[in-house]
Amino acid sequence: MHLQLGQVPTLIASSPQYAREILKTQDRVFASRPPLKVPRLMMYGTRDIAFAPYGEFWRHVRKITTLHLLSSKRVQSFRRMREETVALMIQNIRNASGLVNLSDILYAFTTSVIARVTFGKEFLRPGVIEKIHRLVKENSKLLGGLHLEDCFPGHKWLDFFTGLSGRVEKNFHGWDSLFEESIEDHIRAEGAAVDKDEQDFVDVLLALQKEENTKDVSLTREDMDMFAAGTHTTFILLEWTMAELVKNPNVMNKAKEEIIQIMKGKSTIDEDDIDHMMYLRAIIKEALRLHPPIPLSGLRESMEDTMIKNYKIPARTRIIVNTWSIGRDIEYWESPKLFLPERFIDSPLDYKGNDFQFIPFGAGRRICPAMQFAIIDVELALANLIHHFEWKLPIEVEDMDMSESPGLTTPRKSKLLVVATPSKSIKSLK
Repeated sequence: MHLQLGQVPTLIASSPQYAREILKTQDRVFASRPPLKVPRLMMYGTRDIAFAPYGEFWRHVRKITTLHLLSSKRVQSFRRMREETVALMIQNIRNASGLVNLSDILYAFTTSVIARVTFGKEFLRPGVIEKIHRLVKENSKLLGGLHLEDCFPGHKWLDFFTGLSGRVEKNFHGWDSLFEESIEDHIRAEGAAVDKDEQDFVDVLLALQKEENTKDVSLTREDMDMFAAGTHTTFILLEWTMAELVKNPNVMNKAKEEIIQIMKGKSTIDEDDIDHMMYLRAIIKEALRLHPPIPLSGLRESMEDTMIKNYKIPARTRIIVNTWSIGRDIEYWESPKLFLPERFIDSPLDYKGNDFQFIPFGAGRRICPAMQFAIIDVELALANLIHHFEWKLPIEVEDMDMSESPGLTTPRKSKLLVVATPSKSIKSLK
């Protein structure tokens, strides 16, 4: 589908075959990002991995991310932190008892995980998590909006009347002060013994900054913010998965039976146990298909004139891949509106960018580099939530609101309120 958004030609791809053409066959042509106003103002001129245009700088930060921050070894190094944070979440639910606001609990969990990994445990002082909550939510609203300057690039004054610039500046200064405070804390603590496997992202980036200063492309203090994203999408996946489970108690019960069989009387789930939970992983895949956290895959821009089938696509055309629509395409999915994890049992389909009817993390050069990190968080949290509690809705299933909020990401429109009681299958924790 072609849309003319103001002065900007925009192409919408809503089928697996066109997604493959854009994200694989002609990935290099469509690997760049357009110069959007909000990322430019919030990300120090798009000096970040998500919104930077394709080129030397983007390749540089992508290499740093995959080799130093989100490698398999680095992700595994955060295992103890993940397990501690999940245990704290479970205890908080036990303390709340009865009717709980699961949305707020899951948001606190995912924010705590990403904050500890990024800034370190010592940085989580009172008020910091709440500040990150506010900034991440505003990020989603600002980045997901359709702004006048982006549609009419020659008329920058248009957004003056909407108050956009003021909101962006306030959000930018909030993130900037947070990162400056964290960096200063780490610099003051420089020299203190830190186990290499327990370094947070700021530790790693500051060490790399010293090494990179002699190279053509160097890291600056401003580049520290390029890894702030991730909290909201992980939360959304967890929230929608739990919503579907309480809406479909038969699926919840089947997952619980699998966990009980694997645990064999143990009360605490660790990451080694997760490797054997095939149905749990099918549940997460089905949630990703039905509720992709980013429904319209990151905006791209063609770098040169090209052809797709019989259509000429001029350079500087913006491209949107409709991941939400592709995951519900009736040609590829039987009963696509139903939540059926069984469709992924004994199926080769995966979310790693090779199966174009299922691309919740994107594909090609711009595939989400934090995919492994996010999935491990979700698997561990979800397994423990199912194992430790019996979950019920305080209302009838047919009255449950399953609508989405608009924006770059799509959390539930209403809070997920559920009744949690300690599971009969394990002994209560003391």
